[in-house]
Amino acid sequence: MHKRFVNHCTLDLTISPCGPILIKSGKEGADPTKPDMEFVETYHAGGRSIYLPGSSLKGAIRAHAERIVRTVGSDKPSSNGVWANDPLNDKREYLSNKSSSEIYKLSCFTDQMFGSTEIASRVHIEDAYPIDRTQLKIEERNGVAIDRVFGSVAVGPFNYQVCTAGEFKTKIHLKNFTLAQLGLIGLVLRDLNDGWFGLGFAKSRGMGLVEATLNEAVVQYPGCVLDGEMIKAIGTEQTWGKTMLLGAGEFLDETEAGRYGFPRPDRQETPVAGAEMPLGFGVELTWAGTEQVNDLFTRAVKSWRSRVLGVAA
Repeated sequence: MHKRFVNHCTLDLTISPCGPILIKSGKEGADPTKPDMEFVETYHAGGRSIYLPGSSLKGAIRAHAERIVRTVGSDKPSSNGVWANDPLNDKREYLSNKSSSEIYKLSCFTDQMFGSTEIASRVHIEDAYPIDRTQLKIEERNGVAIDRVFGSVAVGPFNYQVCTAGEFKTKIHLKNFTLAQLGLIGLVLRDLNDGWFGLGFAKSRGMGLVEATLNEAVVQYPGCVLDGEMIKAIGTEQTWGKTMLLGAGEFLDETEAGRYGFPRPDRQETPVAGAEMPLGFGVELTWAGTEQVNDLFTRAVKSWRSRVLGVAA
């Protein structure tokens, strides 16, 4: 399925610290005036600035997605695929000598989304750069590590750098996604905004909590065109209403969808109408503002809910 491009979703969001947050650079400099633990930095918009790496964001989002899947699904292979494996203990023998479609179908739900050593990821998260560097508030704090046996200081004191204010903008991209996968991303972002999990260093000590503001979502069907009030797939006779939110299975025939395990039908009615993509080729639906994006996720979560209830049944 990575050889084709049937649907794509881009989520634009802003991440703001609700308190101290630190994503460590992983190295110590030679300058004794700098803190022991520094925030990751890069050059952006003409100057040096801290940022939130996309890899760190993806790791936190994937970990929470796995928690959700294991809570309502399983931690072992299931016939309908709603499960999340243990990468440290899963030998993946069930994937040996299988075709690419069989590997995808047999992989766990989160591997199908975020990738593994066997299959590529369908989720790409951009680095989050500050919208305005002058609005960032960066502090230094002190800490110690306590010995769990004796209760005394094991390491320290040490100092570390944190960001307590500012706004970071990023985008999440999903390609060839099912609506259940989009719904799971919505649940993860909801929980991130509600403080169920955090980002970076010392999350168990109250750090890393952020607010995630959903700015815009764009769902695109690059292989379709508008035909009056309908969305039409090029090269086939498939058509849908111009307000339909469509999962990847909708663009495949029964045989191909069955090989990969994509659900059919996989669609939800929305209040948003499709429009031509730039250059007049392809169809896109745009949800602008937090309220509309939440409506998109609410409709996608219906497909996730149906998938999970199918597991329970």
